[in-house]
Amino acid sequence: MRKALALCLVLTLLLAGVSSADGHLIPVKLQLQWVAQSQFAGYFAAHDLGFYNDAGLDVTILEGAVEIVPQQVVASGGAEFGLAWVPKVLESNEQGVNLVNIAQVFQRSGTLEVSFVDTGIESVEDFRGMRIGTWGFGNEHELFAAMRAVGIDPENPDDVTIVQQPFDMSLLLNGEVDAAEAMTYNEYAQVLEAVNPDTGELYQPEDLHVIDFNDVGTAMLQDHVFVNADWLAEEGNEDIAVAFLKASFRGWIHCRENPDECVEIVLDNGSTLGESHQTWQLNEISKLIWPSPAGIGIMDADLWAQTVAISLEAQVLSEEPSMDAYRSDLAQAAVDALAMDGHDVMGEDWQPVEVMLRPGGE
Repeated sequence: MRKALALCLVLTLLLAGVSSADGHLIPVKLQLQWVAQSQFAGYFAAHDLGFYNDAGLDVTILEGAVEIVPQQVVASGGAEFGLAWVPKVLESNEQGVNLVNIAQVFQRSGTLEVSFVDTGIESVEDFRGMRIGTWGFGNEHELFAAMRAVGIDPENPDDVTIVQQPFDMSLLLNGEVDAAEAMTYNEYAQVLEAVNPDTGELYQPEDLHVIDFNDVGTAMLQDHVFVNADWLAEEGNEDIAVAFLKASFRGWIHCRENPDECVEIVLDNGSTLGESHQTWQLNEISKLIWPSPAGIGIMDADLWAQTVAISLEAQVLSEEPSMDAYRSDLAQAAVDALAMDGHDVMGEDWQPVEVMLRPGGE
């Protein structure tokens, strides 16, 4: 009953918007994991189309970089909201910070391991004796768990050679690895944007073999919104969090329904990647979000349990995270408010489109 009354109060405040004591917009910051690209299109759309302002917020979006760790930024008060993969935040919590997942935006993993057909790699078992690329920095957990599940020790060079790859597909294209880590929405497209020297045309999907960790069973939850639990406990900040989530979810819904407009918004925000690449990326990102069976941002408890189990098995974590490592009540309040406004918060009827990539992603 107490929880229901609290949610009713949050919804009442949300419908009216939040504001500072003097009636002005409340300034908050969002720390991205990486630079401007369609992976974050919903947040840029919410900013540029005024959804955050409508919610009473003045949001500053901070781009990421290799040397920027969103968990550290949020934990130190450099931003109120951050985006990261779930295992990375849980690992940071074990190291002494107090972060909480308040919205699981990506419902499934976008991680792949990609090889050329002529390598003969068709399954994880085929990694044995091969040169397998990964970025590291916590991005390797799905890959390593998949190898361990078939008896390949990623730390044993007699089993497999692990190669630290840059955040691109150059090692695969140059033949320096047999398989490379890729995201469905980024590096995989980079291969398809490259010219096959044997044909003079762009590489095609049939030239590649793709291992999807959702199919393998070692997929882990990725992009989510997190905050500092201590900040969230301060008076009024739960209302700010719900307002932020409502506007952000509205941005993602808008991008689902208006992808071309959102690609232009991303490009206008300084993306260094081209139009066809960003169009591909948004289409693939939408596959990770939609459908959201319980509503956008609501945690799938089974995938949370799988992510934790793999993290423990891979010794990313030494013990089960606390029960308050995530909460869905704030996301639920935002989803309920959007549904009351007539927005489709599940996206069950959304269908991906076919995107024609151009050389270099232009």
